[in-house]
Amino acid sequence: MKKLYYGVAYYDEYMPYERLHEDIRLMKEAGINVVRIAESTWSTHEPQNGVFDFSSVDRVLDAMYEAGISVIVGTPTYAIPTWMVKEHPDVLATTKQGQGKYGARQIMDITHPVYLFYAERIIRKLIGRVSRHPAVIGYQVDNETKHYGTAGDNVQHRFIKHMRHKYGSIEALNDALGLDYWSNRINSWEDFPSVVGTINGSLGAEFERFQRQLVTEFLAWQVAIVNEYKGEGQFVTQNFDFEWRGYSFGVQPSVDHFAAAAPFDIAGVDIYHPSQDELTGIEISFGGDVTRSLKGSNYLVLETQAQAFPHWTPYPGQLRLLAFSHIASGANMVSYWHWHSIHNSFETYWKGLLSHDLQPNPVYNEAKTVGADFARLSNELVDLHKRNKVAMLVSNEALTAIEWFKFPDGSNYNDIVRWMYDELFRLNVECDMLSPYVTEQELERYDVIVVPGLYAASDSLLHMLNTYVEKGGHVVYSFKSGFASEAVKVRTTAQPGIIEKACGVNYQMFIQPKDVGLRGKQGYEVLSCEQSVSTWMELLTPISADVEVLATYQHPQWGNYAAITRNRYGKGTATYIGAKIAGDKLQLVLEQVLEQAGKISAEQRLPQGVTLKTSYNEAGQKVRFYLNYTAETQRVAYAGKDGLELLDKRTIGSGEQIVLKGWGFCIVKEA
Repeated sequence: MKKLYYGVAYYDEYMPYERLHEDIRLMKEAGINVVRIAESTWSTHEPQNGVFDFSSVDRVLDAMYEAGISVIVGTPTYAIPTWMVKEHPDVLATTKQGQGKYGARQIMDITHPVYLFYAERIIRKLIGRVSRHPAVIGYQVDNETKHYGTAGDNVQHRFIKHMRHKYGSIEALNDALGLDYWSNRINSWEDFPSVVGTINGSLGAEFERFQRQLVTEFLAWQVAIVNEYKGEGQFVTQNFDFEWRGYSFGVQPSVDHFAAAAPFDIAGVDIYHPSQDELTGIEISFGGDVTRSLKGSNYLVLETQAQAFPHWTPYPGQLRLLAFSHIASGANMVSYWHWHSIHNSFETYWKGLLSHDLQPNPVYNEAKTVGADFARLSNELVDLHKRNKVAMLVSNEALTAIEWFKFPDGSNYNDIVRWMYDELFRLNVECDMLSPYVTEQELERYDVIVVPGLYAASDSLLHMLNTYVEKGGHVVYSFKSGFASEAVKVRTTAQPGIIEKACGVNYQMFIQPKDVGLRGKQGYEVLSCEQSVSTWMELLTPISADVEVLATYQHPQWGNYAAITRNRYGKGTATYIGAKIAGDKLQLVLEQVLEQAGKISAEQRLPQGVTLKTSYNEAGQKVRFYLNYTAETQRVAYAGKDGLELLDKRTIGSGEQIVLKGWGFCIVKEA
């Protein structure tokens, strides 16, 4: 992809009256150069079993091609038609809540052979029809794919076969998962019960890992079909999403993104975030860092908001800031969900770029400036790449394990991830994301690795992290790391188990904090604060002479225990944070590690709310994005070599002051 794409999802089928050519005229005026179609409208394309009608697809493709707008065609497999459920009601997923009911999307069993038969048929009919059309540049298989909790008899049968293959014997299974507890022991494969009601976290986590694998297999299956038709220069992608808390928040519990992304040519994602006064840029950055790391390359933002909910309608200037924020993280495409606001049904009040009157509005007018700048700066900003030396290790296995054993205050794994990630963002430290399958060579590319809540992990991963520190790396662990095996079986040593060797501390007791603060030790008094510990705390005891205690607990009973420690191990250091501490104190701890590793500079110390993102173009020139996520005018000193400000084409000298208007930004390319 040698250009920036600026796009929208477009559904001609949803329009209240004929206006395709009017929409295209408005798209052209806004600089829209790509649309995404078809992934939501199976029932339109196959109104009855075996009766196909692709006339809406044909007319859109022809009209877009004539207008010079590219098209991404989606396989419409995530929302099944009524006739399928009428003829085969068991295609609806059976979950812990029982048999599904028709109505919503994403309610089917993605392993059901009948569903797969019809899905393959519509994929082949649609992609076979459009693959040679000159407007088509790529394909999106399915949409926001997950396992949807499918756990019916056929899934249970497959799970038993999977477990038999993985463990070999029933004795090994019982031992690995601790199934003697409460008479859960399984004494023959024939007696293997449904795991829907299990109280055993190890068995439950195995099943959830298996469900994620179903998603990986389902997507790979679709990719293989589409690849049979894919033409030269066309790509295949998927629209991944994140844990949803009213917006994109954290690691997706139902999909192993790293494994699922493997067969795709390019990773795609949707990223939604708070706007107006709640806009921080963190969700855009987090989602971008995850998605960029899946393939180690640029990615597509297949969905983000234009107006959407009333509390998301952007302030003037925010739409521009948001679009270039995605580019700053490595996106080659920004596309809105969606072009037009829908006049009925579930997403009536999720507004598109156009409001319900389908006429230009202030948000659309701002989009026109984005489109113009994308076209003008495409050669400058396409295929930007990072050279990050800081990474964060994230784990679906740890997420699942902590979900089985939640913290007393209800916090989960993603709360720890975002607690640590958000402070890196505020320090203007960019990072890549690593999976638990990381190799030693991949680890060694980074100088600092941040590890949130690695509750369940293999021995080999923890030994590898110890070796990384010994060779000169710097690791920052949060509480609840190293505690259990990948089978969610608690290690029988003092905690934090294997990583005790690099961290130089252990503990036997942990508590829910109440009225607990921090007392910074000499040289670290800045960490002191009252009642700043929440969620969880571990009573750490140094066991190595090289351990430096940065802070103890401020509490009449727990004050002799360490809360934050740093240990020199070999050529590197391991920092262990034994409790959930206030964000500003966490930031100080991270900053100290980054300074020691030489990975933070004066350039990154900017006014609160101003973010610096750094990339490199294909010529190796550094490109800096200064992004102001506040309503106030901000001033920063440009710290690079003399460069060119790309928006207004003026030269900027080293040390020159840059003025950023509220919700404004500046892009400087070094000469």
